[in-house]
Amino acid sequence: MTPNSRRVAVAGPAGRIDCTVDEAAAPSAGIAIVAHPHPLFGGHRDNKVVQTLGRTLHALGYTVWLPDFRGVRESEGIHDDGQGEVDDLAAVLKQAQNTSVEQGKLTEQPIVLAGFSFGSMVVTRLATRLAAAHRPAYRLILVGTATSKWTVDPVPVDTLVIHGENDEVVPLSTVFDWARPQELPVVVIPGADHFFHRKLTLIKRLVRQAWGQPEPGL
Repeated sequence: MTPNSRRVAVAGPAGRIDCTVDEAAAPSAGIAIVAHPHPLFGGHRDNKVVQTLGRTLHALGYTVWLPDFRGVRESEGIHDDGQGEVDDLAAVLKQAQNTSVEQGKLTEQPIVLAGFSFGSMVVTRLATRLAAAHRPAYRLILVGTATSKWTVDPVPVDTLVIHGENDEVVPLSTVFDWARPQELPVVVIPGADHFFHRKLTLIKRLVRQAWGQPEPGL
């Protein structure tokens, strides 16, 4: 992510969860966790969409945690089709919150959950869990939401949903079918495929705009 990124091992339910952490400058805007695409198809935290989301949220003032899900590279355990991965993210969030307290930051920092493809589904399930515990996330960002592959939970109305017009993995129509009953807007990037080749700067711009922070010079 940045030259100041550090590696952190989180004790997860299936063993060590290997993470990259980029600390926010004081004062921190909160904690952001970014979830990567499908582990069985090469997904990991160094994915370009994941890195774009992480760098953008860090620039917006968040301490950003990028975990590798169970079974990916140096994270222990085996892939669990999105079930145990929710527990993984919950463990990372708990560690992030404990670390913030140790650093003397606010105990109830705003939480941003962002995910790409498979990671988007996992993020919605963690958000549902947090809401049920009366500790809802501040904001969600879903990119290439995997609505044709898994059951994706309903999300708050201010969730930023970004999808490619020409997504060959998750057809845009399935995202609309998921979003329509929620009356949830979907931001469509013209000409973009599932991996947003040559469209990463647009993702960055859309996230900044959602936070009321347009690109410098615009």
